[in-house]
Amino acid sequence: MRPRGGRVQEKKDAKDAPLRSDAQRNRERILEVALAELTRSADTPLSVIAKKAGVGQGTFYRNFPHREALVLEIYRHEMHQVADSASQLLESREPDRALREWMDRLAQFAMAKAGLADALRQATGAPGGPAKPSNSPVTAAAELLLRANEAAGTIRPGVTADDFVLAIAGLWQIDPHGDWQPRAGRLLDLVMDGLRAGAPGQADPGAPGGAAGAHL
Repeated sequence: MRPRGGRVQEKKDAKDAPLRSDAQRNRERILEVALAELTRSADTPLSVIAKKAGVGQGTFYRNFPHREALVLEIYRHEMHQVADSASQLLESREPDRALREWMDRLAQFAMAKAGLADALRQATGAPGGPAKPSNSPVTAAAELLLRANEAAGTIRPGVTADDFVLAIAGLWQIDPHGDWQPRAGRLLDLVMDGLRAGAPGQADPGAPGGAAGAHL
């Protein structure tokens, strides 16, 4: 015989499920609006962010009780979005294409981080304040993509995630408030060309049929 309490629990679960979904949508909407607003001005009032996100003050503060919590969660959220996309791209793209597309996503994260620089400094700069989250998820994602490409012979062997981070360091020098996409794209194309140079799977330009031999 089925326990009577089981039916009550099913009804409770069915009732709570939409609320959990709505709560998640509210949280993601707050993060989306906060990223845009705090990138424009680190001093944007939280009440303005809540209003533009379409949530009440109570909902907002249940998710983010203070500015520091909001700023750090934006940073963590964006970083994990980029990190998680690495494996997703590898499932649907060739390794070299996955790496290049992931680099574009990384550039977007770099611009978001640069835009949030003032807000991050305010959140983590006070004595006894929280530490900025480690970027290890992004480093691990880079390592995953590099090893997949090395196995496929599409990049030169031996490139580490630390090498890669140094190679793309110019991203952090680009003004996030300007027309950053073309500059970032050119920089990342140069990095990708460098990664491909000497790859086992690349044709030798000096060999017959290669780039040099094509003009003979």
